[in-house]
Amino acid sequence: MAYKVIILGSGCAGSTAAIYAARANLEPLVLEGHEPGGQLTLTTMVENYPGFPEGLDGPDLVQRMKQQAERFGAKYQMEVARSVDLQSPFTVETDQNTFQAESLIIASGASAMLLGLESESKLLGHGVSTCATCDGYFFRGLKVVVVGGGDTAMEEALFLTKFADSVTIVHRRDQLRASKIMGERALNHPKIDFIWDSVIEEILDPDQLRVEAVRLKNIKTGAEILLPTDGVFIGIGHQPNTEVFQGQLEMGNGYLVVHDGSRTSVEGVFAAGDVHDQVYRQAITAAGAGCKAAIDAERYLEERAHTHQPQQSAVGVVSGEEEAPTT
Repeated sequence: MAYKVIILGSGCAGSTAAIYAARANLEPLVLEGHEPGGQLTLTTMVENYPGFPEGLDGPDLVQRMKQQAERFGAKYQMEVARSVDLQSPFTVETDQNTFQAESLIIASGASAMLLGLESESKLLGHGVSTCATCDGYFFRGLKVVVVGGGDTAMEEALFLTKFADSVTIVHRRDQLRASKIMGERALNHPKIDFIWDSVIEEILDPDQLRVEAVRLKNIKTGAEILLPTDGVFIGIGHQPNTEVFQGQLEMGNGYLVVHDGSRTSVEGVFAAGDVHDQVYRQAITAAGAGCKAAIDAERYLEERAHTHQPQQSAVGVVSGEEEAPTT
């Protein structure tokens, strides 16, 4: 099966790319991936996405994006890319099918690394979070715990001090892995306390569907304590979903490297969202990246179709906006 555009991933980046590509009559195929809808499916309430003053559930937002893309002709399939061959035409293999595409948009995201606790999975979106920027506002005046000892955890903790009354960082070692400047900021902040050499054994209480406390274990002494808290933020990093592209695309720290917008190191392959973004990781930035990738892919296909003709801007075709004059 051959397509003009295949999009890997169905989160904000992937579905936004699908909307723009479908409106450009590219009839994209979206392979939803192993986390259909992306990380927003783990979020209960989204209040920082423009256009929804009352907020809306994360799963509802990604479902609306999917429906919007399907309205314009995008095709979604619940399949995961198991292998990808980036020799043109690009070949994508799943457990069920083999697809070919003239262009590829990678929006496979980055998965938050979790502790692996059953109580953690039950309470995700109900007091357990992987994004302080997304959810910090909901903990105004409350007590929260941050897990981790690297820059991610320090950034989460420092951001949460804007809202929470107290922030406790739980780290399994007796010293931080964070950069010196980030570590010093956290260590010197009056709202932040540290519990060293400790891990979370359990988050209470999944039966109540809310966070009430964490049971901590000191890995050196074996002693356990129960620490009351209103929220738990997991700050142990993210893992970009780029395994199938190892050795085929330029990467940095496992994330895809992009240039000139959304272009990767292989012509005709574009990237959008958390699969390349190590800094912002927001729904709105992922959506913007998806828009750019679709426009770049549309222009790439136009250039291929009209190799010997002057390239015309496709902004008006893809976005519905007038092209800005060039200087």
